[in-house]
Amino acid sequence: MKKLSTILLALLLAVSLSAQEEMGGLGFHIGFASPTLRVNSPTTKTLETIPMNGVKVGLSYDATIIKGFGTTLGLNYTFGTYHSKWSSVSEGGYSTTQTSYRDTYQGLEIFCDWQYKFEIAGDTYVMLYTGPTIQVHLSLKEQQYLRSGDETKRQTRYGYEYRDNEAFEDYKRLNVTWGIGAGFQYKQFFLRGGYDFGLFNPYKYDTFRAMGVNSDYYTRGRFDQWQIKLGVYFLQF
Repeated sequence: MKKLSTILLALLLAVSLSAQEEMGGLGFHIGFASPTLRVNSPTTKTLETIPMNGVKVGLSYDATIIKGFGTTLGLNYTFGTYHSKWSSVSEGGYSTTQTSYRDTYQGLEIFCDWQYKFEIAGDTYVMLYTGPTIQVHLSLKEQQYLRSGDETKRQTRYGYEYRDNEAFEDYKRLNVTWGIGAGFQYKQFFLRGGYDFGLFNPYKYDTFRAMGVNSDYYTRGRFDQWQIKLGVYFLQF
């Protein structure tokens, strides 16, 4: 019994020392994000890709479970925008107007990553991680610009506005992604980057006909995201 207690005490001491070697904590991060909407239209089965570029800021909580293996939980705010090139619109065989589109996106994210850290030097680690993210789309709208001569007009084409009097209720507010990525940590500073794959169709309905559109095509698409974050743990343990 005494021998078993000594072994258990030694194991607990080893786990404690491992936790002290790999410091986690509460941190702040900021970085680049590229939320990318991929959806088909009522007239084609191919996916239209809208790659938006912007920023991501948030908080993350890092904890080590056993030596090398741990989790990272956090909350993000993401903003992205995309502005297409001007193209000509033909009317009656003549190009009289130019058009361009601008998409803007805002969203909140709750993420949970499982990670493994490899120590490559003192207080220096390389990490691999994977895990799910719950996205809440606050706003995603596309505005069309029409330019004729010196006059430019703007009108909203579609988007996630979530107002009862809008036709844009055809899109879901919630999305779940699965991400994979890698990172680097030196003392309290860290760099993480990866890609999130959308797991659900962003449309609320399975067919365009159910949305009131005269089309038999099935709706399909994804909401993906590239990201890279630079951060610092302001509270370590």
